[in-house]
Amino acid sequence: MIDLRSDTVTKPTSAMRMAAFEAEVGDDVYGEDPTVRRLEEMAAEKLGKEAALFVTSGTQGNQIAILTHCQPGQEVVLEAESHLFLYEGAAMSAFAGVQPRTIKGIRGAMNPEEIKASIRAEDVHFPETGLICLENTHNKSGGSIVPLENMQAIYDVARSCQIPVHLDGARLFNAAVASGISAARYADQADTVQFCLSKGLGAPAGSIIAGSQAFITKARKWRKRLGGGLRQAGIIAAPGIVALTDMVERLSIDHQLAQQLAAGIAQIPKLTIDNVVETNMVVLNVSRLGVTAEQFSNELKKTGVLANPSGPQTVRFVTNFDVEEADITYALENIQTCARSF
Repeated sequence: MIDLRSDTVTKPTSAMRMAAFEAEVGDDVYGEDPTVRRLEEMAAEKLGKEAALFVTSGTQGNQIAILTHCQPGQEVVLEAESHLFLYEGAAMSAFAGVQPRTIKGIRGAMNPEEIKASIRAEDVHFPETGLICLENTHNKSGGSIVPLENMQAIYDVARSCQIPVHLDGARLFNAAVASGISAARYADQADTVQFCLSKGLGAPAGSIIAGSQAFITKARKWRKRLGGGLRQAGIIAAPGIVALTDMVERLSIDHQLAQQLAAGIAQIPKLTIDNVVETNMVVLNVSRLGVTAEQFSNELKKTGVLANPSGPQTVRFVTNFDVEEADITYALENIQTCARSF
């Protein structure tokens, strides 16, 4: 089975399994797990931040950031198709008591002038703007890279209005490797950053939040409140250290395979690619076949190739380190076979 549903489906490497087996551990709620501390220090250094916090997932990391930055009744400005808005179960409203204010971007990049205009004036009728959220790479846009210059312009607006910025950088290292711009430079355009260890970097679980020491101290309490205070967490933090050490630069291979997949699909009649392929995602449009994305992905599954519908007539493929060049060739052969069957 060739699994192109997501980069979350990968299995831990042998090095990760050995690191977990050999991990030195302690009680992390007491701050006594040396492996967790090492991971947090490494992550903070890579992002150019004062401190970092190991959390269970990207969603938890994003929500801890919102809870730490905001007060109930405030408003969070974010892109209309951001993961925070579409795929986190309205958690910001359920937990933090804040409401989202969405701005439609272009491939994930919001217009800084629109952000400036969205910031609430002092008025008894309005919520205060408590936070601006960015996302890079942008999931719903097919792994697009939000330009550094766009992030800088938005951060300038935010600082002039004394509003913090949080970056959902679940796949930030994909953006860094593809663009040649360091993760730290992207992270410098936000007060806080979240990135996932369990996506393209291949660790079995966990994410990181990074920011100032004062922010992380407050975030640690929110992690505890949300039930995210783990004990001998070094067992799952150790693979994260391997991920940051061994798995970042190899993301370029995933990007190359996505380009290969997109180029092959472009040669198949009646199939089109809906995204600009910059990182590890390819969004296939099957509308000209007269079928739904679900019908197409179900037919493809019969051939041993897994992909997820991402819209009524779009199917998303995500390359990852469990996929090789031969797998892409096989997938293309069966995508073509399925296209001909409709």
